[in-house]
This record gives sequence, C-alpha cells and structure tokens, in this order.
Amino acid sequence: MPVAAVHGLAVTGRAVATALAAHGWTVRLSDDRSDPGHEAFAATLGAGFHDVSTDAGLASLLDGADMLVPAPGVPPSNRVVRAAEDRGVAVRSELDLAYEREQSRPDGPRPLLGVTGTDGKTTTTMLAAHVLGTNGIRAAEVGNTDVPFLAAVDDSSIDAFVVECSSFRLDRVTSFRCETSVWLNLAPDHLDWHPDIGHYRAAKARLWGCVRHGDVAVAPSVDPSIVAAARDSGARVVTFGADASSDYGLRGDLLVGPGGAICTVGDLWRPMPHDITNSLAAAALVVESGLVPLEKVGAALASFVPAGHRIQFVGEFGGSRWYDDSKATSPHAALTAIRSFDRLVLIAGGRNKGLDLGPMASEPHRMSAVVAIGDDAPAIEAAFRGVCPVVATGSMEEAVREAARLAGPGVPVVLSPGCTSYDWYRNYNERGNDFQRRVRELFGEEDNR
Repeated sequence: MPVAAVHGLAVTGRAVATALAAHGWTVRLSDDRSDPGHEAFAATLGAGFHDVSTDAGLASLLDGADMLVPAPGVPPSNRVVRAAEDRGVAVRSELDLAYEREQSRPDGPRPLLGVTGTDGKTTTTMLAAHVLGTNGIRAAEVGNTDVPFLAAVDDSSIDAFVVECSSFRLDRVTSFRCETSVWLNLAPDHLDWHPDIGHYRAAKARLWGCVRHGDVAVAPSVDPSIVAAARDSGARVVTFGADASSDYGLRGDLLVGPGGAICTVGDLWRPMPHDITNSLAAAALVVESGLVPLEKVGAALASFVPAGHRIQFVGEFGGSRWYDDSKATSPHAALTAIRSFDRLVLIAGGRNKGLDLGPMASEPHRMSAVVAIGDDAPAIEAAFRGVCPVVATGSMEEAVREAARLAGPGVPVVLSPGCTSYDWYRNYNERGNDFQRRVRELFGEEDNR
C-alpha cells in the first residue's frame, strides 16, 4: 500500500488524512503542536501519530513515505517540509490531490472555477457559487473555506466547484487547474509565511501554471502585471474593473459584460467600490465558464447575502454607524474598508504578519481618529502619527469605549484591523463577535439597524 505522511492536523489536514485512508493509503500523521486530540484522531484512522520534535520521530514519519501533504498553514521553512525535500519525498498540495481525483471520475470531471487574490477571495467565491445556485447549478465552495476541496470531490450531488485558492494552497501545486479562474488583486501579505513578496506573487501565479488551450484567465484591468501574467499563461484573457474599458466593467451606474447589461449599481447586494469589482469578477467567472448566461446574473447578484465580519453593519449607536470588518487582516484589506467611507474612526491592530502598515494611513482626509489595539498597537500608532489623533487601548472593551468618545455625530466607527487576531483571539470571527458584543453592551443593547 502507498504511504502518505500528513503534517498539520487542523481542518484541512484531517480532511486529507481521512480521504487518503478511505482510498487505500497507509497514513502517518504529525503536527507541530502537542494535542491529545491528535492521537485520538489518528486512532480513528488506524494511523500512527509521530512526534516530529525528535529526529527519531521525524524519521519514522518520513522514511519510506511516498508523499508528504503539509497543511496549508505549514510554511516552506518548516522542519518537516525541509526534511521531506532532503529525503526526496514528494511534497504535495491538497488542491493537486483533489484535482487529480476529480479528473479520474468515471462520469468525467465537473466544472472548476478558481479564485485567488490578496483580498476579496471569499466574497467572490461565495458570489460565484450563489449565482450558480440561483440558476439551478449545485455549486460547492471549497478550498480555503470551511470545506477543503478533497473533502468534497466524492459528493456526487455537486454540479460544479468554486475553489478559493490561497497562496498557501497554490504554492505547491503542479497539476491543479481551473477552466475559468480569476486573480483579483495583489498586495503584500503573509510575509510571515512567504520569504518575500516575489515568492508570494509566484504562488498566486500558479493558479494559471497548468492552463490549457481554451481556458479563461480573468484579470483586473487596474493591475497590468496580473494582466501580463494572464497573457503569458496562454489562456484566453478577460478583464474586469470599475471602468468602461474592461470586458466586465462599469459604464455610468451600469455593470456590463461583453453581451450587454448585468444590473445597475443600485440593484447590487451592496454598492461599496470593492463590492462592485467583486461582483464583476464573479460575473466574469460564471459567464465565461459557459455555466450561466449574462442576462441571468443580475438578479442573482441582487439577492446575495455576504458572510459576516466583512464591513458588516452592526447597527447605529450613539449617533454613529458601527461596522465590523474583522476579516481585514492585512493593510491592503483595511485600506479597502477605509476607502469605503468619507470619514471614519478606525479601530486597528492585532498581530502583524511582517507587513508595512503605512498604506493604511495613505488616506488622511478620511481619518477622524484611530484606536490602536493588540500586540502591534505601537506600530499602528507609528503609522498614523501626524495623520490624526491615535489612542492605544488594552482591550476590545476599552477600544469600543474610546471609539465612541472620538466619533463625532454621523462619523462611522469601523473595526478593520489590518492585522491578524492571534494575539487576543483564536480567529477573526471571535474578534468580530467580541467587537459586536462590546458595542451592544456599551450602548445598552440599543440597536437601530
């Protein structure tokens, strides 16, 4: 029996291990963190759990293994990955394993739509799946979502996949391809995982590394480097952007595609600038794939309900509208939120990912004040020094209280951290939930949504 080592036992690692064991692989498991639950999980698969903190444990994991599948969060510098490479053990991506299994289906592979980019991946993935679903196509949102791609390929009820592709997942792909895919944007991110911005860019570009004649690469017209990468791939290139020259663009207040009108800006689920471009990108994906005609897209875009913690309106309290954008874990994402408001009080900070926070302060005319939070509050203070008043706080409760004090009548308050949540919270969802709870507690549960 072939032998697979799986390192990293969070959601994706466990899904990979379960799928491989179900399809006849001998599975060996490991993780950088000690957790009694890991050994219990291994026991359910009849697999061995290996302590890779020791040389003997590392050898027992990798010796004789046919491949190592690291979880997406495991960086190239990880000791297990380096040891596998030194031993000549193939280091595989979950996306490749899922893709190869899908290609071997007796009934043939189902349509694959791919989405990558620094920001907007999840929303665009959800938008595309929603448009497909509204038009009778059962679409699964997989990849960098709650459901790994490999966990879904055996579900025969699925008609098509929309695959959210993080740089972590793309970094190791050698066979994965989508017939239609979009690269939304690029800005520095995850430089605590990637050694430099060039490595990060190259990982994103692997979305188009295996394209075939007739595949479609959707690229943002505002980024010539991404358009060039799309053209260099050999795919048919389609552009999107909030301008009249893009294939999927904006003409006045009308979203249009090559075949005519999609809908008006006012008909969209939400009309913030990035909502418009994400909607155009999703429209390009579903139309250029041949799955949905252009005239059927607009009504679906109007009925979309976004996921939480993405410039989510919390309510109107104390004369200000409050928004939860906890998902913004990079400066580029936070700047997108900042540009959505004429004036705001910003709550920002957390644990930085080795990124320059300066771009967050590049719209000084919008900034009423900043409340700095988390481990990297001093870096937020430094970024906004001389731009607007900045107050550092030691808890979310204090941050909400200070933001309420600083916000004048009619000035929105926006939690858009530009940093990860891993200093105070387990994830951005927990951070956003705490923010919303503290807002309602401060104002005695009054909510005028």
